[in-house]
Amino acid sequence: MTTSYFKQRYEAVHTRWEQTVARKNEPVQGGNGIYERYALPVLTNEHVPPFWRYDLNPETNPYFMERIGVNCVFNPGAIFLGGKYYLVARVEGNDRKSFFAIAESDNGVDGFTFWNHPVVLPETDEPDTNVYDMRLVQHEDGYIYGLFCTERKDPDAPRGDLSSAVAQCGIVRTKDLKTWERLADLKSRSAQQRNVVLHPEFIEGKYAFYTRPQDGFIDTGSGGGIGWGLSASIEEAVVEEEIIVDERLYHTIKEVKNGQGPAPIKTSEGWLHIAHGVRNTAAGLRYVLYAFMTDLNEPWKPIYTPGGHLLAPEGEERIGDVSNVVFSNGLAVRDNGDVFLYYASSDTRCHVATTTVDRLVDYVKHTPQDPLRSYACVQQRIALIDRNLEFLAGGRA
Repeated sequence: MTTSYFKQRYEAVHTRWEQTVARKNEPVQGGNGIYERYALPVLTNEHVPPFWRYDLNPETNPYFMERIGVNCVFNPGAIFLGGKYYLVARVEGNDRKSFFAIAESDNGVDGFTFWNHPVVLPETDEPDTNVYDMRLVQHEDGYIYGLFCTERKDPDAPRGDLSSAVAQCGIVRTKDLKTWERLADLKSRSAQQRNVVLHPEFIEGKYAFYTRPQDGFIDTGSGGGIGWGLSASIEEAVVEEEIIVDERLYHTIKEVKNGQGPAPIKTSEGWLHIAHGVRNTAAGLRYVLYAFMTDLNEPWKPIYTPGGHLLAPEGEERIGDVSNVVFSNGLAVRDNGDVFLYYASSDTRCHVATTTVDRLVDYVKHTPQDPLRSYACVQQRIALIDRNLEFLAGGRA
């Protein structure tokens, strides 16, 4: 194979990568007034630099073949530090193994560029088979913590069962996003834990966790929803008791499962939460995002619970490795109140929606609760219609 062929392939691949990273992202006009979506994903597998995937030596790779492929980039944790936006993305190789990698941007909506190397995540004495979905939180103790799902094969699975797994909460901490200290996995009375998030402040002098207790790797079983528990230590975190903060409910967007997304935002009104809700359909599970607020002094007590979803998959967001899914485990909040909500679509790519703390507070306070019955939903909507017709009749529109 000639050197010119290698050079042609390299230049084509490198140019495409440069164009992907450099492309500008614009907000989509219209929308619901709660947030602005953007026209393009902020991170995809095409953002991964060629030197992660290709052997760049023409002597050992004369055909310029991809040696270690990347299938998708999704479910990023997020943080705003020192004037930059950082995403700790879940990168899944063609081999199905996930790992974490950091991409940074100056404006939070485009220009995200991966650091040269993925995150080197220390292992425990029981190595993880797979790791994913890191939530980042700046805790008042001075550390940045990353809580993620650590997956290992179920040792009690019957012979020949190669899909049963045990999920638990892994914990790391850092000061600079470069050096990560691995702590012991969270221990609780639940058989499995996923979507665990650390509360950013001490509660009663203890570390507080939002949990998602479940009986099996996929099925929540007796797990009632988003849980809450305290631990005296973070190095050896143990939650002895879990209470339910936000429960699953029949015939709602969170009938099958629900889980905390990123760490909640502290506002003057209360703690503002973004979560995901899951319901079943004939086409499979549908994941959406929803919001609620808990008490400022007692974060385990809901005070506003707007009905319905906050954000659901639209257009090409509905297509991917696991279709009809949006999922969020990362947001960045500026001191001026700007909010950058990062979410993944269909386990394939990463997006952003921008809003403000004030808009989200208005949304959770003034969106009515789900009345849980069709008749009551109709009455709720008629009341809105009648108020609007009266307003229009008064010539005040």
